[in-house]
Formats: sequence, structure tokens, C-alpha cells
Amino acid sequence: MNDQYRASPKDGIAWVTGASSGIGRGTVLELARRGYTVIATARRLPELQTLVDEAGPLAGRVIAAIGDVTDALGMEQLVARLEQEYGEIVLAFLNAGIYFPLRAQPFDAAGFRKTFDVNVYGTINGLAALLPRMAERGRGQIALNASVAGYGGLPRAAAYSGSKAALIAMAESLKFDTDLLGLTLQIVNPGFVETPLTALNDHPMPFLMTLDEASRRICDGFEKGGFEITFPKRLALILKALNMLPYSVYFSLIAKATGWTGKAD
Repeated sequence: MNDQYRASPKDGIAWVTGASSGIGRGTVLELARRGYTVIATARRLPELQTLVDEAGPLAGRVIAAIGDVTDALGMEQLVARLEQEYGEIVLAFLNAGIYFPLRAQPFDAAGFRKTFDVNVYGTINGLAALLPRMAERGRGQIALNASVAGYGGLPRAAAYSGSKAALIAMAESLKFDTDLLGLTLQIVNPGFVETPLTALNDHPMPFLMTLDEASRRICDGFEKGGFEITFPKRLALILKALNMLPYSVYFSLIAKATGWTGKAD
């Protein structure tokens, strides 16, 4: 919808979770370049303080706020405190996420639980803290960081792909309601970006993008509106097309594209 609410620095503050590294960190700095006061949340204070210092010369500013997205009550209390001290949160990027290469054998149930606790329930905790406040005001913009890996299952990414698929479907469902509430809900589906998470990959990463470019595209997407922010477009289109094929073809093509051999890690 073209009349969707799109946040602006003059409206209030921005909040980014998972801000200590990777896409979260890059997006915090890009938002500050665009004039926002950005609350950067993560569990580790030293990394956040470095981020605050780096943002010093920028048009906006960065404020560090320690928080654990898996702590539901803690997230509610944090959002309440932030709005009391700094003003209305008009833009939130619920970005916190983790990745473990996981396979069927040995099956690491704890790794699955941890991935879903952070990637899915950590996002839910952020939504629970934000949605009632934004709904009462009748304005607000929330973006959830998923991944093109959520379009379909990939080798060694059972927990990660599953958690990102859950976020995509959850956002699609919630959008029917957020539209009626006057809120803008977006899903961010990046491809391969140079971050500590992708450094764990030992397979080809087509169209690998720098963190600075990815951060710019995400913030451009916040400003333009629309439901999905995805990049690189070519990779997203290829993966979406692959998921329309019969499974026998899908599994074969994905195995070739990722260099999958089935050998033990």
C-alpha cells in the first residue's frame, strides 16, 4: 500500500536488536547517518559502546541499551524505559538472530531450541513489547529480519531455515491485522552478506554483498515501504523460482548449487 506509514527521524526514535555485530550493527550506523536517534540493543556492552563511539560524527546518534531478546519481561520493561527516557519508538528492526550448522546426524535438539528461542521467540518478545504501544498510537513501523534461507530448506540449515520460514509466515499473517491498525509491518530477507554468521559457511555464496551495501538497502526499504525488503534481487528470484519446482528437482538443484556432498562436516 502506498499510504503505509513510513517512519522519519522527526517522528521519534528507532530501535534495533542484535546490534552488536553484522546486519544489526550496520543498520544502526546507517540509520544514524540518516539522522535517527537509534537505540542499539544487544547483550554485550563493549561492542555497543564501540558502536556508540563510531556513530559520534554522524547526523544522528546511537544509544546503547543492554537487553536479551529471549527475556520476554525484560523486553517489555526495556521498551517502556526507552520510551519514557527518549520518546516514541516509531521504527523497530527486530534483527537479533543466530545460526548453527545443524544436521540430522548427530541431531542437536539443543541447537534447534536455541535457534528458535532467539530467532523466533526473541522476535515475538519484541513484537509483544511494541505492538500494544504502537496500536494505541495508531502509527509505527516494524521490520523483522528473516532471510532468503526461509524460502526453502537448505543443507546444514535445518534450524536456521526453519526459524526464518516461521518469521516470514508469521509476518504475512500479522500484516492483515497491522494494516487495519495503521502500522507498517515489513519482512527483511537478505541474501548472503559479509557478516560473522556467513563466515561460518563452507559452501558457495552467490551474489555475496558487503555489509555497508546491505545496510543501505535495508534502510532504503524502510523509507520506501512495501512488505518485503529483499536483496540481491537475482538471488531472491532464483530461490523463489526453485521453490516452485517439484521436490525431486529442487533437492537436486540445491545440492549442486551449494556443493552438497552429504559427507560429514
